[in-house]
Amino acid sequence: MKKKITIALLSITFLVNAQNVKSQYKLNNAISLEGDGSWDYITMDEVNERVYVSHATQVQVVDLKTKKQIAVIKDTKGVHGIALAPDLNKGFTSNGKDSSVTIFDLKTLETKSKVKVTGAKPDAIVYDKFSNKVFVFNGKSNNATVIDATTEKVISTILFEGKPEFSVTDENGKIFVNIETKNSIAVINSTTLKVEQNWSLSPGEEPTGLALDNKTHRLFSVCGNKLMVIVNAETGKQISTLPVGDHCDGVAFDKGFKRVYASNGEGTMTIIQQENEDTYKVLETFKTQKGAKTIAVNSITNHIFLPVAEFGETPKPTADEPKPKPSIKPNTFKVLEIVFTKN
Repeated sequence: MKKKITIALLSITFLVNAQNVKSQYKLNNAISLEGDGSWDYITMDEVNERVYVSHATQVQVVDLKTKKQIAVIKDTKGVHGIALAPDLNKGFTSNGKDSSVTIFDLKTLETKSKVKVTGAKPDAIVYDKFSNKVFVFNGKSNNATVIDATTEKVISTILFEGKPEFSVTDENGKIFVNIETKNSIAVINSTTLKVEQNWSLSPGEEPTGLALDNKTHRLFSVCGNKLMVIVNAETGKQISTLPVGDHCDGVAFDKGFKRVYASNGEGTMTIIQQENEDTYKVLETFKTQKGAKTIAVNSITNHIFLPVAEFGETPKPTADEPKPKPSIKPNTFKVLEIVFTKN
């Protein structure tokens, strides 16, 4: 009981303080994209100034210099994540509805092939240049499919103790993945393909988004009970916990500003400053739009991007769907672009 009260008080203090802070950020643009349906991850290509946006059965590619869509990667049914391998000129998408991975050419943006995964409902996906492998995390079967990024062949399956969520690589032999149903982070050796450690995130519950500062070796895990848990990526030791907003699903680290951004589905973004490797503070809560729950940041330009659409009415509960989701209004899908401004 004391733990719940403490978390509630932290959240209230955090919201009150945030309302008294003049924002250093502004909504710079809303990039409208065609098509309807749900969305999930957004992936940044800093070098080519592009974002890849998962959207129902397609991935929309946006040129950030022109703020225009330049391509659509089709036949990605129930797409969740997008991983980029620029050294191989390849991109990979995780397709939840047909349990597959689509592989596409980064230059032509044309589909090259599709690979069936060894599990069900692939969600998060990450390319590890160190091992030349793609790790696809299957949410319904509690495992990960490992694909050789060069040959495009499945080479292994990794089992977890619970449902895997978002993942990051340290580009030096370790893959980290949130285990949502166990409130933990699993540490994978990308060479042996074994889970070497399981680190508790308690008091964090139902972790989803995960980001990494590879310079200070700090992991940022956002959890369903409005907490961000910061963990030492070398030892698993918890460094700090900070309050974030409700329905937080994504988190990104801006290595230029040394700031962590948590995207909250309630319609806010929590902005956290890294003062040093072990000291963090909430700077402000920036208003976005309800449903803007995933995020990408360009650490070169310091621009932040969140996909979102407007919601309609929520259907009445049924026996098959006791907690129905609200409908999505047609022709309202867009990517919000948020920029830093000097007050």
